[in-house]
Amino acid sequence: MKKIHIHKPFKPSSKLQFVCHIVFMHTYNSLCFVLFYRNLLDRDTFSKSDPICVLYTQGIGNKEWREFGRTEVIDNTLNPDFVRKFILDYFFEERQNLKFDLYDVDSKSTNLSKHDFLGQACCTLGEVVGSLGGRMEKALGGIPGKKCGTIVVKAEELSNCRESVMMQFCGNKLDKKDFFGKSDPFLVFYRSNEDGTFTICHKTEVVKNTLNPVWQAFKISVRALCNGDYDRTIKVEVYDWDRDGSHDFIGEFSTSYRELSRGQSQFNVYEVINPKKKGKKKKYLNSGTVTLLSFLVDTEVTFLDFIKGGTQINFTVAIDFTASNGNPAQPTSLHYMNPYQLNTYAMALKAVGDIIQDYDSDKMFPALGFGAKLPPDGRISHEFALNGNPQNPYCNGIDGVMEAYYQSLKSVQLYGPTNFSPVINHVARYAASVKDGSQYFILLIITDGVISDMAQTKESIVNAASLPMSIIIVGVGPAEFDAMIELDGDEVRISSRGRYAERDIVQFVPFRDYIDRTGNHILSMARLAKDVLAEIPDQFLSYMRTRGIKPSPAPPPYTPPGHPLQTQI
Repeated sequence: MKKIHIHKPFKPSSKLQFVCHIVFMHTYNSLCFVLFYRNLLDRDTFSKSDPICVLYTQGIGNKEWREFGRTEVIDNTLNPDFVRKFILDYFFEERQNLKFDLYDVDSKSTNLSKHDFLGQACCTLGEVVGSLGGRMEKALGGIPGKKCGTIVVKAEELSNCRESVMMQFCGNKLDKKDFFGKSDPFLVFYRSNEDGTFTICHKTEVVKNTLNPVWQAFKISVRALCNGDYDRTIKVEVYDWDRDGSHDFIGEFSTSYRELSRGQSQFNVYEVINPKKKGKKKKYLNSGTVTLLSFLVDTEVTFLDFIKGGTQINFTVAIDFTASNGNPAQPTSLHYMNPYQLNTYAMALKAVGDIIQDYDSDKMFPALGFGAKLPPDGRISHEFALNGNPQNPYCNGIDGVMEAYYQSLKSVQLYGPTNFSPVINHVARYAASVKDGSQYFILLIITDGVISDMAQTKESIVNAASLPMSIIIVGVGPAEFDAMIELDGDEVRISSRGRYAERDIVQFVPFRDYIDRTGNHILSMARLAKDVLAEIPDQFLSYMRTRGIKPSPAPPPYTPPGHPLQTQI
């Protein structure tokens, strides 16, 4: 994932009560996190506290807090308004923990132990982004028996180069390069780099046998085209396509985003120049011209636009209770309830669930099982509630799901076969009832073996591909999962009875590929979550775009009550 650099500082529209800007970046997202502190503890006898905020982050795979940065000190206030910005990367697919510690500064020492502790707040980026309107309020803690005040965290997305542009070009009187026919021209676009080199950023299709081609319109992000610098050089090379790959160079021209943004005009008719021909022939004018026919700018709608507008992510888990997992009472079982560590089912569930739960406001999750015999009559079920309540299969938080999973292992008999279609259809029924963009459904299936109802599952996935849902399949144990790769659809789009899935909604991974060799289960879980969740934002957006659904407007920004301006030092 590429890091996005912010070239222009973000300027808040108004002065806010304790403002600390934290900019987070995802491929197309930049977030400014504005934080307000109110009613802090007063640690000074003859004046108010002199607060400073220290930000800590955690690395993937360990729980060690690392200091990331500090704000400036603000003198004599219990309602500080910090200005200094912290810049971090934001990734949907990672659980990113933050800790904010506040201190009352008593001297010029950089050693925090020399200053009075005022309180702390811990959260994840997902908690803030997933809160209504991107606004989260939390009480400060850390000092037993004391009310330490309140923190309000507000996420604001920066529109830093989120534009894309649709362009179309045509050529006129290009050089003839083929002996038995005309040229087969195509264009190659290059973005210039800081060091003077060029990087290819787009290639048009080939238009066969013509010197006056009209290329299809194409869409490209402004970032890819010029890295957001409107005056950066864009080089375009014109080639004649050859079957053996040795394409003939016709010529080139240079432009910039600012020039192209003028649209169709005399300024955007470019002479195609071949430097070698120009150096040899005194009467050489050009090798034809290329004209810009259209230029339309569009601002990309992002995943976070929908989350801020109130779209809820609904998470459902389905767990494989077939006999091939082994007796849960035996240490060799994949369902073994080890009192000292999580089994692989629990690790997969917790790795994915801990991240997704931040985007669900009520934290109530349906938890299903399949492939077991249920008490009291021993009937086989491929769609049963882990909590034993088919009318209300919801569990309170991921910890509630884990508890229901462990209770089910004690009450049901592992059996078979391994059928996916019932649980997919279960979630699809809910997704089919809410197609307006207000909700999106994610089904996590954790399984150990070869699927038994492949034809029915493929049909269920094809049907679900037109609904607001995604499916994550995690394979646990040593089995071969060849059939799962077909469901994934990355190489060949999945089909059923001649119908192809409208979009790719399945992501399959075998957990064994993510197990840390040193036995670090936290790292194993982080790696798994990072890979299986990385595609969710794009799958989410593909549904919204194909349906023409726009994000709802975010609630109005939070503004705390006014207070006297504070002196900053």
